[in-house]
Amino acid sequence: MLVTMKEILDHAKKNGYGVTAPNVQSEDTVRAVLEVAQEYNAPMIVDVNSFIHPDLPWFVHMIRDLANQVKVPVAINLDHGKTYKDMVLGIQSGFTSIMVDRSSLPYEENVKQTKEVVKMCTPLGISVEAELGHVGMGDNYAVDGVSNLTVPEEAARFIEETGVDCLAVAIGTAHGRYKGTPHIDFERLEQIVKACGDTPLVLHGGSGTGDENLSKAVHCGIQKVNLATELIVAGKEELVKFFEDPNFDKWKLIPTFKKGYKDRLAHYVKLFDQADKAWTK
Repeated sequence: MLVTMKEILDHAKKNGYGVTAPNVQSEDTVRAVLEVAQEYNAPMIVDVNSFIHPDLPWFVHMIRDLANQVKVPVAINLDHGKTYKDMVLGIQSGFTSIMVDRSSLPYEENVKQTKEVVKMCTPLGISVEAELGHVGMGDNYAVDGVSNLTVPEEAARFIEETGVDCLAVAIGTAHGRYKGTPHIDFERLEQIVKACGDTPLVLHGGSGTGDENLSKAVHCGIQKVNLATELIVAGKEELVKFFEDPNFDKWKLIPTFKKGYKDRLAHYVKLFDQADKAWTK
């Protein structure tokens, strides 16, 4: 059942749970995500980067077709749209939600460009995510983990000025693999939650952040947690065990990868109290 990300995140905020947003790369990972959603009766956000497929409209059409075959709510979100071309391609491709990422720009320019995307998407029923502060990279965590964190008062002003449906915040997480131990600024998060009122909040860089940190973040007010690296690594670990058997069955290659991917995703669905939160129209 296709819905917008706004519908899912508003429901999550109202009912006090978090939603996994796995990044998909192929038909197999899409099917893995939707199977978890069905098995756990959980609303799900499918994140897709614009560079992940040479024919993005076809790829999104395939996801839409599969999502319409399940009874749980599913949103398809363009992750980290960096350019105007990304925005237009996202709209044309059939995403139900778009992330406009201008977080590396000065505040005023971030507001200006985000407002333009909201202006384009809202009449089309497409929800919009933006980012304030800037979530950096795990391999530069000594710098990125403490730089460009979200200022609570600015977050509230940004939401008011742009009209976004949800906001990604920088509170100490990072994308990719951490070089160092992640430290989350929960005091800052609590201030952001208080300042932003009813607007759902997003955490990028969920992989490797740790169960305790992520569970606490969800209970403190994060509604969406992006996951990518950790799910792929879990699939890879299953494949390593698979290839240790010299008599491996080549036809079980993809199912083996999917098992690792699915098991790790299911772990977070349970951790975020996402299971059995699906609804029907």
